[in-house]
Amino acid sequence: MPYAKIVGSGSYLPPKVVSNDDLAADLATRGVETSDQWIRERTGIQQRHLAERGVKTSELATLAAKAALEDAGAQASEIDLIVLATSTPDFVFPSTACLVQANIQATNAAAFDVQAVCSGFVYALTTAEVYIKAGRAKNVLVIGAETFSSILDWNDRSTCVLFGDGAGAVVLSASEEPGIIGAKLHADGTKMPILSAAGNVSYGEVVGDPFLRMDGQAVFKFAVNALTQSAHQVCDEAGVSLDDIDYMIPHQANLRILSFLGRKLGVSDDKIVVTLDKHANTSAASVPLALDQARKDGRLVPGKLALLQGVGGGFTWGSVLVRM
Repeated sequence: MPYAKIVGSGSYLPPKVVSNDDLAADLATRGVETSDQWIRERTGIQQRHLAERGVKTSELATLAAKAALEDAGAQASEIDLIVLATSTPDFVFPSTACLVQANIQATNAAAFDVQAVCSGFVYALTTAEVYIKAGRAKNVLVIGAETFSSILDWNDRSTCVLFGDGAGAVVLSASEEPGIIGAKLHADGTKMPILSAAGNVSYGEVVGDPFLRMDGQAVFKFAVNALTQSAHQVCDEAGVSLDDIDYMIPHQANLRILSFLGRKLGVSDDKIVVTLDKHANTSAASVPLALDQARKDGRLVPGKLALLQGVGGGFTWGSVLVRM
């Protein structure tokens, strides 16, 4: 039975960078008060990248996919499957994965989307690994991409300051060497009310609230507890200690969550990959963006062990242990 190993990664961020001061000035024109200090103290975010109005998730995903293929030294024709995690698809259908498949001309690849919100990339990576271990695919393109700016209520300070847009991707390939050595996924649909975007289109009309809504305190408490338990579970399953982990790459939601999670797990700050300050919360894109950054800056070199974690609306959460 083959292993599944990450052989390349790539990312893309929209060129429009919006600092906290820029955002505060824009929100002030709407009568919404905030400041750089208010945002930094509560979240750790300094800036975010925002797609221009009309730019689709597939466009970001395509550029990240091309970067990952180039990094892996692979051709699109070699890809057997594309699994794309997003909560902001271009259309009801076809899937955003199919749009990317067409854009990069991956003519031999099957393609589908995974919807697990901020856990999406962890879910997608686990799905891709199963295909490879079962011998159903040799090379899988796994993508997390979002244009969350399109579902934010820009009059709601409690949510609109938190998110950004972006895309990250990896090429996962069959290998004789261990790559993904453990994975654990969870869900609890009863927690839906604390984080959701519950609107939909029915009979040509928007039904319900189309914007993201969140109970921040409830999400904070749930996220820390869920990710702590998940980390212990996946390490126990893989037979490794938390002390063996070289880097933790958690979902980039809030710096307080990351710091508190690190303390509960006994993981020092220098082992936690943080991109939240520059990217804000990019939902399903946050983990692959952080992973790509850590690979490109020389931290995640071959042999290093990384713990990838996601938690998001649904509620969904999970952890993946990856040997680079």
